[in-house]
Amino acid sequence: MIQTENLTKQYNGFTAVKDLNLKVEKGDIYGFLGPNGAGKTTTIMMLLGLEQPTHGRVYLLGEELNPRKVDIKRRIGVVAENQYFYREMTAREYLFFFSSIYRVPDAHKRIDHLFEAVGLSDHQNKKIGACSKGMQQKLAFARALLHDPELLILDEPVANLDPTSIKQLRDLIEGENRLGRTIFVSSHLLSEVEKLCKKVGIIHQGRLLAEDDMETIKHRLSDTVILTVEIDQEAAPHLETVQNLPYVQAVEARGNIFTVTLEADRDYRSDLSRALFGNNCVILSMKAKEMSLEEAFMTITQQNISLLTAPEEQP
Repeated sequence: MIQTENLTKQYNGFTAVKDLNLKVEKGDIYGFLGPNGAGKTTTIMMLLGLEQPTHGRVYLLGEELNPRKVDIKRRIGVVAENQYFYREMTAREYLFFFSSIYRVPDAHKRIDHLFEAVGLSDHQNKKIGACSKGMQQKLAFARALLHDPELLILDEPVANLDPTSIKQLRDLIEGENRLGRTIFVSSHLLSEVEKLCKKVGIIHQGRLLAEDDMETIKHRLSDTVILTVEIDQEAAPHLETVQNLPYVQAVEARGNIFTVTLEADRDYRSDLSRALFGNNCVILSMKAKEMSLEEAFMTITQQNISLLTAPEEQP
């Protein structure tokens, strides 16, 4: 649905995006992540044909992007980070205006459905200029879905929304995906990306560091695993045994529970179990602490850049 080949954009000698190779498959909910200034918005502008690449190619829906070709744009819905609205129009007038541009069949019914879906049914006759930013964001989402696009490109889609509205739009995005729509989401709200996305790409200083499923990305962003291990007796007498295991980086004992920090190069749970069993301990439970994407990716540092970079790409 989206593919780029060595996509590059330079401005007066500054490289905003360099040799970017994205691949978004049909049916994906794809999260595009990176800190401010990483090149996310520049990439989206090139995907939409609003910025011309310095070099490289963009393919959308199986076709190479041609900014002069209108047909492909009718198959894409967009929620931009910064919206432009006709502030004197009512919300309903605004959607009817775009329904005429896109020649939406049975526009009344489609607009009624979308107002209900985004929770704006009671505000459809309100002037857009008098709507809150959150309401305007919902209206932008309704406009993006109006013409039943195959591909949605969403840049910060839940910006300015309260938690209830975020949940409402998250459910709507998931529902649209179940209907077969492919969705590309750029966002700094990592907790939302984690709840929504099946696949993630991480960009830093204009370069794609990693592109993989969510669990693999989280694993690669950390070089340790934390286990909570409950045994059938006091843990302290066995502390030295656990500390001396070569794959253990740190360990704490409290009551009958160990908190063990392990290297993440492989799964050491069976090794740890055997070591404790050899000390006549019965393991009652063993749980790995699930690292959230937000915890793993608070900032991109030189350390986790090296974790994300594939071994063959390292010098």
